[in-house]
Amino acid sequence: MTHHSHHTHRLDWEDVTLREWDCTVLWSDPADPEAGIVLDRSAFYPGGGGQPPDHGVLLWGGVQTRIIGTRKGDDLYLLPAPQDPVPPAGTAVHGALDDVRRSTLMRTHSGLHVLCGTVFRDFGALVTGGNMEPGEARMDFNLPDIPADFKQSLEDAVNAEIAADRAIQVRFLPRDEALAIPDIIRTQAVFPPEADELRIVDIVGLDAQADGGTHVASTRQIGHLQVYKVENKGRQNRRVRIRLSS
Repeated sequence: MTHHSHHTHRLDWEDVTLREWDCTVLWSDPADPEAGIVLDRSAFYPGGGGQPPDHGVLLWGGVQTRIIGTRKGDDLYLLPAPQDPVPPAGTAVHGALDDVRRSTLMRTHSGLHVLCGTVFRDFGALVTGGNMEPGEARMDFNLPDIPADFKQSLEDAVNAEIAADRAIQVRFLPRDEALAIPDIIRTQAVFPPEADELRIVDIVGLDAQADGGTHVASTRQIGHLQVYKVENKGRQNRRVRIRLSS
């Protein structure tokens, strides 16, 4: 595995609406497709923080390489679909994201933050785990006691926050400043990444937390959320399952 000195410029953090861009392959190994492809500029969200990676294509030299995920490493290694050609280092390529998948994941992820903020405000409960797919997700909370009408009242409360059309702002703060904000880390037993700056996603007036994912610009763009199931996961834990219903 050869290492390269450049890192991918993260277009997904600069403009979440970007779906197509021109770039150059910094590194790849056409003989070993599973080593991945590193671009100089990429809007592919690599996955992490519960949000799955983007899918899409690289177009180059009259062929296309489908991108179906990423692999962990010291940079953003995009994984091509099996049997698809791998562009060699130095190739100019045109990247394009699967818009439906990305846009749905953005709405889903922002919806989870509204859920998280609402549960924290109303019950003071921290998150103990979670998972999301496009359009549906689950979040586990440290919630020993819940009222009888919890499922419906939570759904109503979440959709009231979505309808309030709260702005969702993303900013980078120096680590010490970010960690001085009360409850900025909402997940039990999760420690912030060892970085000089933390990326903060702020649903203005409801919920601010350290997060690396992609989000819509305001809560109204999430659409309607359904809380379709609440399960007991041990004495302390409640698993809340949500889905986008419009």
